Amino acid sequence: METKPPGTVNKTLFLVAAAVLLLIYLPVIIDLVKDWSSDGNYSHGFLIPVISGYLLWRKRQELAALDVTPNRLGIFFILAGIILFVVGNGASEYFTVRFSLVVTIFGMTLYFFGNNIIRRAWFEILFLVFMIPIPYVLYYSATFPMQLLASKVTGTILNLIGMPAIRQGNMIHLPNQSLEVAEACSGMRSMMSLLALGAIYAYMTQKSLLAKVILFASTIPIAVCGNVFRVFATGIIVYVSDANVTAEPLHSIMGASVFMVAFILLFLFGIILKRIFEGKAAAASNSPPHNRAT
Repeated sequence: METKPPGTVNKTLFLVAAAVLLLIYLPVIIDLVKDWSSDGNYSHGFLIPVISGYLLWRKRQELAALDVTPNRLGIFFILAGIILFVVGNGASEYFTVRFSLVVTIFGMTLYFFGNNIIRRAWFEILFLVFMIPIPYVLYYSATFPMQLLASKVTGTILNLIGMPAIRQGNMIHLPNQSLEVAEACSGMRSMMSLLALGAIYAYMTQKSLLAKVILFASTIPIAVCGNVFRVFATGIIVYVSDANVTAEPLHSIMGASVFMVAFILLFLFGIILKRIFEGKAAAASNSPPHNRAT
């Protein structure tokens, strides 16, 4: 019986496992592509596997130089992925089924290639989560509160600058027109894309793990701020010009403003975090060692 020396990958077994994985998940992948094509909230899903693959390609020499030490702990992640797949299909819960694909890929990578590869490639694998639409029960439960938040904050700002605006629910009544912060304007659509952007921006620009986490978490309030800016700017335009903000190209321009404002805020906050944490690291390295009394 042929045995593999330690530190190598059983290529035959790996190719068979990859082929079985692709065969099982092919219907799931096809459904994902359909969702990306039909739902504007997740059109960024087409980019996620491409970005993940590009990041791995950039590391190809580093990964090739690492020792391969297959880890049997990966079996537990593979089994967890299988359980999620079965349970998700049984309950017709598509998010669980799709999430099981990421868990299984992580498990297979750990099982066949080991800890060294996982330490360098964990982000690229987990980044695939952003290609999966969140459960609609969560999406719609967050949409209306965000509509109310955007309308409330905008109405308050308009009043503070002297504009006569009356808010009723998600409606903002101006003297010449009433604005509705509709579901599409709640900010959830932009937040899905901005979360993916925030994750990759934090990963590529911050050295400290804590800084990465803080910058990624900041994506949520930053997305909210970007959407509030959009509603506020729309209110100003309507008040001073009586323009039809639902007509193109104005509607698309206002939608793009969310990403513009959010990206600027994310970029600036990233610079601030980097200086803070690099400054702390420099101070720690330059500080003299403490003398201990004996």
